[in-house]
Amino acid sequence: MITISKKITKYRVEKPADVAAKAAEEKKAEVTALRSKDGSNVIDMHERLQRPDVLIGSTYKIKTPVSDHAMYVTINDIVLNEGTENERRRPFEIFINSKNLDHFQWIVALTRIISAVFRKGGDISFMVEELKAVFDPRGGYWQPGGKFMPSIIAELGYVIEKHLQTIGVLARPEMDENLKKLIEQKKAEYDARNKQPDLYSKGHIPEGAQLCSKCSTPAVIMMDGCMTCLNCGDSKCG
Repeated sequence: MITISKKITKYRVEKPADVAAKAAEEKKAEVTALRSKDGSNVIDMHERLQRPDVLIGSTYKIKTPVSDHAMYVTINDIVLNEGTENERRRPFEIFINSKNLDHFQWIVALTRIISAVFRKGGDISFMVEELKAVFDPRGGYWQPGGKFMPSIIAELGYVIEKHLQTIGVLARPEMDENLKKLIEQKKAEYDARNKQPDLYSKGHIPEGAQLCSKCSTPAVIMMDGCMTCLNCGDSKCG
């Protein structure tokens, strides 16, 4: 029951047209609140942005030697400012599917947290770095091709990083052309001196190479008196 404590001086009957107009004004105010802080007519990613009926999705398969079942990671993107010069694609939600029920609880928790970070907007690169830094106390595993993964969570971070690079949120790291040529030259010289069949021959990684702390690839060799990674170019001598 509603109690009216003041005297009624006038009243107005709210019509359906008034309700529709009010809803339109609220929608307009919401869209305005989502626009860039610089005042431009560009909508940025924001947690109040409503999920559209259709999103663009990409699915990545993760198969590790520590699990009998593969994990399928699906990341759905929203297209902002579609049809304009400011059109951009941003991640909106993530789903992880696996037959391994041992991971069910943390999969549900992690997908909800990551999706919330996606919808929050702003710089989300910190999340990629945090995931990639997670180490399994039981030890990591080697991917085909010789890349070391410290944990399943870390590989999930690499998958998200790859997706963000694909849609243009993160820039792909590029090596200086001169450094590329030098590395290829030194790699050829090293392979010529130590040419023999070994476990890493298919991956073009020389025998005896150490694990790179930057790219997690066993490709660090002594080159010109300095420990240098043949995969990413990282050098202890700078």
